[in-house]
Amino acid sequence: MEDNTINDNNLEFENRIDLSELQESVFNIKNQLGKVIVGQKNMIDLLVVAILSNGHALIEGVPGVAKTITAKLLSRTMSVDFSRIQFTPDLMPSDILGTSVFNVKTSEFEFKKGPIFSNMILIDEINRAPAKTQAALFEVMEEQQITIDGDTYKMDQPFIVLATQNPIEQEGTYRLPEAQLDRFLFKIAVEYPTAEEELEIVTREQALINGAKIDKIETVISGENILKYRNLITQVKVEAHLLQYISNIVVNTRNNSFLFLGASPRATIAILKASKAFAGINGRDFVTPEDIKNAAIPVLQHRVIVTPEREMEGLTSKQIIEQIIESVEIPR
Repeated sequence: MEDNTINDNNLEFENRIDLSELQESVFNIKNQLGKVIVGQKNMIDLLVVAILSNGHALIEGVPGVAKTITAKLLSRTMSVDFSRIQFTPDLMPSDILGTSVFNVKTSEFEFKKGPIFSNMILIDEINRAPAKTQAALFEVMEEQQITIDGDTYKMDQPFIVLATQNPIEQEGTYRLPEAQLDRFLFKIAVEYPTAEEELEIVTREQALINGAKIDKIETVISGENILKYRNLITQVKVEAHLLQYISNIVVNTRNNSFLFLGASPRATIAILKASKAFAGINGRDFVTPEDIKNAAIPVLQHRVIVTPEREMEGLTSKQIIEQIIESVEIPR
């Protein structure tokens, strides 16, 4: 009699590319952050995906929900240069990019690099600087270079910009223009911790005696590893019908009556890159519809504008994008 028993081993798939080292590094990063940060799993996942996708992230949340500390600790897990820039209303572009100074000895002008010349840059309260200063970031975030006095300076790799902003405080702030928002791969909305997480936070704080939180964090990944993992992520496979699925989601943002402005093709590419990174950190060398759904909201929610009528009704861009994702059929 023929044996029809299915061997479970036959159901296992074998990746075309080895993602085990990448997975281990991501686990180590999360493990280090978990020594200090309670909860905020979604924020940490999205920050890791942004780095692996060669993208920048805008972190939005009320004060005190660990936006800045998470970014600082994340940099500590990597052996890369880190700089922090506090945006203020009187900050000038030269304070970020650098400026030419006159050298008396050589009788020539020399370019003195600003804090943007680093691997990971934390911009704290990005919406506190005026449009002129925000515009200084346009070229460096998109092309990873700056042009000053006719000379072009390339950024060292990896180059990652993480920016924070407070959504409720309006006094002394300047709204980020759409062109600036479009340069961020993700907008990460940071929520309040749960009651259990709140208790864990205060319990840890009580147990902290003469110790600095940041000292607990160890370096677990190098800049060279990040570049290698980025190359692996580009090799993750996306089937043609899933490319159509990504395209359909973005096109539907342009045809939605609830939205005044839909997403651009840059958003389509961003979803593609981010969904590959989501697959990679989950140990797969192929993208699934779930990866695309995970990427779609943080990629799109800051790139669309809700119509004034719907905004007055309390609808948010996130809710509308969720409706679009549910309505778009996955092509077979």
